[in-house]
Amino acid sequence: MADKLIFLLIQSTLKYNMYYLYILKCKDKTLYTGITNNLERRIKEHNESNKGAKYTKARRPVKLVYLKRFKNRSGASKEEAKIKKLSRKEKLELIKNRS
Repeated sequence: MADKLIFLLIQSTLKYNMYYLYILKCKDKTLYTGITNNLERRIKEHNESNKGAKYTKARRPVKLVYLKRFKNRSGASKEEAKIKKLSRKEKLELIKNRS
């Protein structure tokens, strides 16, 4: 029992040490790009709470359409900056090719 608990704690810790770059599709079909170290919480914030981005609050519900994992915040932030410079057409192509 203790071994299982330790395993679950390690898994939980590893989960939150990862960073995720994500793209959301909003209700109005626009795209929103962001990063987080807790994807489940962040999507819930975008859809339900006041902690979501101002942009997505007016465009709920949002749906996850793209996800990429990173070992650190720096890598995720650099990729986020690159994606935010892409045109909508290029972002849709990225999403399509990732699926």
